[in-house]
Amino acid sequence: MTRTTITLLIADDHPLARSGLAAILAEEPDIEIVGQASDGDEAVLLAQRLHPDVVFMDVRMPGVNGVEATRRILATTEHTRVVMLTTFDLDEHVYDALRAGSAGFLLKDTPPDQLCDAVRRCAAGETMLSPPVLARMVDKLVALQPARHRPDSRLADLTGRETEVLTHLARGMSNAEIGQALFLSEATVKTHVGRVLTKLGLRDRVQAVVFAYESGLATPGSRHSDTDLG
Repeated sequence: MTRTTITLLIADDHPLARSGLAAILAEEPDIEIVGQASDGDEAVLLAQRLHPDVVFMDVRMPGVNGVEATRRILATTEHTRVVMLTTFDLDEHVYDALRAGSAGFLLKDTPPDQLCDAVRRCAAGETMLSPPVLARMVDKLVALQPARHRPDSRLADLTGRETEVLTHLARGMSNAEIGQALFLSEATVKTHVGRVLTKLGLRDRVQAVVFAYESGLATPGSRHSDTDLG
């Protein structure tokens, strides 16, 4: 069976951080490091030229930071997905990156085996945050920034059922849990989630959760039970 090679671009303004990540990930037979960038501008240029499957993007860089670089890359590439690298999880810049379309984030002290797994999962279209962890993080960040709450006319484009699905999704529930709550099959929930993303013009579940909070559909403190957060 032929293994598909995943192409990866690493963007970090610290040479040691870049070389360390590259050394770890280059050992994997299914991961190819196609480029390294020292700032956001270079990351955007390389991503547009190389079209990597995945970009590991440092959040805080001089000049064009990781958030703006992510926004530019996702606006000009078809299949590239971006994962943010940060030193602490409740980073306002990470929240802005999720709004821009990042697939999630990794802490810089993430163990090597989890870094490799993250590349593969991201390339496969998954997010880097489990539903409850994503909801918890967005919940806390939105609570710290109430000015972000604003009605969004796009909610009117959703059917009643789609609105229910989005609300449950924002609470940190998986497709299976949403199905149980709404008496729907998991496949039907998946279809509804896909329609929600299409109607709202969103890339993935990460942006959907952010949208739900910022539009006021979900409010801080309304997420799923902490018992599911691990």
